[in-house]
Amino acid sequence: MRKLSVDWSTVGAATVVALFLTASIPARGQVFNTDLDLRVSGLPSLMARSHDLSDVLLTSLDTIVQDRSICCGKDSALGDGAAAADPLSLKDVASKLQGRHLLGDGRPMQVTAEFWPRDDINSGRILGALTDKHALLMEWDSHIYVVYGVVYRWVWSGSEEGATATTVIRKFLLLDTRFSDSRRNVVFDRDKDDMSKVQGLLYLEYKVR
Repeated sequence: MRKLSVDWSTVGAATVVALFLTASIPARGQVFNTDLDLRVSGLPSLMARSHDLSDVLLTSLDTIVQDRSICCGKDSALGDGAAAADPLSLKDVASKLQGRHLLGDGRPMQVTAEFWPRDDINSGRILGALTDKHALLMEWDSHIYVVYGVVYRWVWSGSEEGATATTVIRKFLLLDTRFSDSRRNVVFDRDKDDMSKVQGLLYLEYKVR
């Protein structure tokens, strides 16, 4: 029986349970090298008022936050910061939103806004975020998209005795908030699309104190 050695640097905490579940199945061909699907459900079907880059960014943020008092409605806690950010730089968006903010009723809120550049995209962190129901934003080819899901695989690599099991994301399932028709659902396929045109991802989480 093949020995399982896990490369923990590529596996997020939220995916550890999945690893142990799949490792316990003898017929590993049914689990490894097989497409798996992970999605965040229940996101609102919002459409930007225009194709203006700022409108698209704010609507995309509204989609993943789902609370207009936080972002990005009138007098929302993050509205001014989001409006002031470069709509084609998720790194700048992250810097504008990161830190302590106040809600309209005066309650403090701590925001974690992380920009994950293309070269540092980690499948474990992405799967962990989606498992925790946190949709992401992607900056791809000068557009901002909502990442609501991925298609991924567990794969083996290495020798028979020292094999490692890692996750490989094959597709990103995206929402383009400029549209409400069939153009709204977009797929980034890593086997077909140019990864060099992906600038990075934005992870956003907040806690009201």
